[in-house]
Amino acid sequence: MTDGAGLVRPDVDESAAEIIARECYGLVVAASELGSNQDRNFLLTASDGARSVLRIDNPVFGDDARDAQHAALGAYRAAGVAVPAVLPGLDGALTQRWGGFAVRRSEFAEGEPLVDAGYLAPVVLAEFGALAAASVNALAELRHPGLDRDQMWDMRVAYEQTVALAPAIADDPLRMRVLAAAEEARVALAEVAAELPVQPIHGDLTDDNVMGRRGADSRLHPHAVLDLGDLGLGWRVAELAVCVSSMLHHESDRPLRVLETIAAFHADAPLSDAEARAVWPLVVLRAALLIASGWRQLEIDGANDYARERIAGEQAIFDAATLLPLPEMTEHVLARAGIDAPVFAVDSPRAQGESVSLSPLLPDLDGDVVAVDLDVESAALDEGRWLASDAEAALIAAHLDYGATVVVPYGLFRLTRTRIDTADAAATWPIDTEIHVAPGSELRVTAPAGGELRSRGGTVQVHLPDGWTLELDGVRANRRSAPRVRAGDTIGFLPASDEPRTLTIGLRRSDAPSIAQAEFGAVLVTPDRVPAWSRFTADPAPLLGLPSFTQQDDAPEELERRNRIFAAAQERYYERPPQIQRGWRHHLVDTTGRAYIDMVNNVAGLGHGHPKIAAAADRQLRTLATNSRFLFRELAEYSEALLALMPDGSDLDTVLLVNSGSEAVDLAIRLAQAATGRRTVVALREAYHGWTMASDAVTTSAYDNPFALATRPDWVHVADVPNRFRGTYRGEDTTARYLADLADDIEDLQRDDREVAAFLCESILGNAGGVLLPEGYLAGAYAQVRAAGGLCIADEVQVGFGRMGSSFWGFEQSGVIPDIVTIAKPMGNGFPIGGVITSKRIADALATQGQFFSSSGGSTLSCAVGLAVLDAMVEDDLQRNALEIGARLAAGLRDLATRHPLIGVVHGEGLYLGVELVRDRESMEPAAAEAAAICERLRELGVIVLTTSERSNVLKIKPPLCLTARSADHVVAMLDRVLSEGW
Repeated sequence: MTDGAGLVRPDVDESAAEIIARECYGLVVAASELGSNQDRNFLLTASDGARSVLRIDNPVFGDDARDAQHAALGAYRAAGVAVPAVLPGLDGALTQRWGGFAVRRSEFAEGEPLVDAGYLAPVVLAEFGALAAASVNALAELRHPGLDRDQMWDMRVAYEQTVALAPAIADDPLRMRVLAAAEEARVALAEVAAELPVQPIHGDLTDDNVMGRRGADSRLHPHAVLDLGDLGLGWRVAELAVCVSSMLHHESDRPLRVLETIAAFHADAPLSDAEARAVWPLVVLRAALLIASGWRQLEIDGANDYARERIAGEQAIFDAATLLPLPEMTEHVLARAGIDAPVFAVDSPRAQGESVSLSPLLPDLDGDVVAVDLDVESAALDEGRWLASDAEAALIAAHLDYGATVVVPYGLFRLTRTRIDTADAAATWPIDTEIHVAPGSELRVTAPAGGELRSRGGTVQVHLPDGWTLELDGVRANRRSAPRVRAGDTIGFLPASDEPRTLTIGLRRSDAPSIAQAEFGAVLVTPDRVPAWSRFTADPAPLLGLPSFTQQDDAPEELERRNRIFAAAQERYYERPPQIQRGWRHHLVDTTGRAYIDMVNNVAGLGHGHPKIAAAADRQLRTLATNSRFLFRELAEYSEALLALMPDGSDLDTVLLVNSGSEAVDLAIRLAQAATGRRTVVALREAYHGWTMASDAVTTSAYDNPFALATRPDWVHVADVPNRFRGTYRGEDTTARYLADLADDIEDLQRDDREVAAFLCESILGNAGGVLLPEGYLAGAYAQVRAAGGLCIADEVQVGFGRMGSSFWGFEQSGVIPDIVTIAKPMGNGFPIGGVITSKRIADALATQGQFFSSSGGSTLSCAVGLAVLDAMVEDDLQRNALEIGARLAAGLRDLATRHPLIGVVHGEGLYLGVELVRDRESMEPAAAEAAAICERLRELGVIVLTTSERSNVLKIKPPLCLTARSADHVVAMLDRVLSEGW
């Protein structure tokens, strides 16, 4: 035990380490020092590159401790925990003696250090918890006399050691914080210490003592356990607490992320109630001891660069461990471990839909009582009204004006508190109920339940007999009230006023920690704090005569529900998807009120929730719903409006409306085959065109169908894709070579009597991530196909409709006019509309195959919506916005490429961009795993981006065209953060 003295490392340098290696192990090596607080560690590298690690133990450690470590290594190996073996010396002994020191040599654990890995993903945090569980399980039956030893890092004496070492902390405010936190943790720990199991533990299972290995997902995963220098008897739960503490500095402003580590430990080594309650006090004590020990180590060993470099990380650990109140963190642990909390019970809770009354609290109140709806799906907050700073006040005032009393419920996520363009979720979940009363005379306030009455400042408290306290803020206490009150007794008054009056009512457990009070009304917490605060508080509604409206994050249950009813082939996004229930412009909002910037929904070209589109659909549904076989004005109006968008001088004069892009491509193929009397369609490799039989037949992307190229029907010919970055020919001067290959393909088809009916191509390679075609390629390809008697189909489903910014259609980028154009996604801004635009000559050829009809394509509703979309695009000036914001966004992304080599190239034009990620810019090795992981991290930071391309290594960027400069800048900043910190 150091008793506050600290330990000075053995006086052995690199030259001495090389001598030890030669004399004790017969090795000629180069030694380089590794870090340690109390021992000396050296990396030994032989001339052939073989590596091992030499450890010179601090003299305070005896042979029994070393022998116990060797036994523990055997226990680990038997349990399947990866550990480096201790290598014998020339005499066969594991422990060698040199210069009065005990020396050992071990295998070098291949991998990468995790301590400086930056951000750790949830799966990695969980793996650390599983590793800590594997450690205690492996060591549980180990018995050795060397395990029972005194040492400063035994968490059973962490408080005493912290107090003894604290005088070395020269920063007075920090020292006071450390001692205060340690004392609070000591008190909490004392309540359960006697119930904590003791067993052999590693004692220092941290990110600094675990070697990482890259996984298939490109992340660094914990693999081999190192350094058993702190092995000994200790509280079993201390193994977890020490591990958890080392996770905190990886994202120190989000300490709740380490609940992943705790949950994984609990799954494999279940925590008792006492152990769960001990976890966070031990985390705080470990953090406090790290601070105190680090300062003391520098005081006695100023040359210890390792200790000096660790100071900042240890400070981050302490700051994270104490960021939220200790009782709250403990409650989070209990919740994650599934340990029940006290429940506030009422005899007869009201249900939603019952009549609303406040008579138990305000018996003399007249008029209606209305619960105002501020949640994510509230119709009162449509059309972006939730973003107004006075949104809550306006809704409340509207009801007060009619003489109603307004209740803003407890536990209902408030959309009005959502914040956009932020990395962190806003505080949206109220832990109190608000009651807003219209101006008027004084009102009596009565106790909804019996208990002990207290008043403090402007707050009246009723301490209920079962450990709960009802708090009422905004009430003037009744000075004549007895100390104990019964339900219905007068406890105060709501003062008379010419202005609206507000009561805030909270129901809290007596052990709930204090929390910063709101300037006005209820206290709100962020969604990640709800698991604890939903246990510390309860809905006062049943006591007040109100129904309950409490919400929780139901995304996991909704995901489970979907998985039960979906087929395996039905794709979804994200490992842990949020439940999205609202969109506005280019923002998505989940059920907890967390906002995300939507960078992928090109279907909602105008943006989500556009009021004019909703109004057009609503109006049409109220008047007529029929199909295109009937005569009505809107069908011709919409068709004419679409044709007016075609380039001047084209003979594209006929519109056929369908329901989707897949149907549009399917119909375009039928038109071409009918018009030419031929069957063969030339499609480009790595393309996606749809899911119908015909559109899937020309879909050649191996990402969507791994067997695509081998399973195309005989009427489909796959030509090379002219991708200047990934294709057969790369660089700027590739057009002639790609066109020469296409010409050869057409000649081969003609020799085989497979005359070309059509050439189908996206005008921009959308599936590849917005790759622009080589200059002149599309014009040359169209000329070749037409010379061979074929027709040219431009698939504009993804890239058309103003998204390019500099042109309305993608094909205009190449200066060509197709024979057939397919369109869909943005046509209805979320309503299913697709279309084919061609010449009357080609369209009429379809009559040889019978009549064409689509039940919903060209219906009254789709035409009304389609017209509204076209009008809104002009009114909102979205094509110009795509040009300007697209250029700004592309410039920001390309600037990132100068600092982050993972970005190989930024593709695209306007607001169809792709950030291609590569592991090496020369070989262009796709960074697909990195791309997927980066998307997961961006989601955590409030940005929705997904992958595309044949190799799934391109971040696709195709947001609603209303994207703002502020949001674009935020996306760039978040991608920069992820590339800098990790994923």
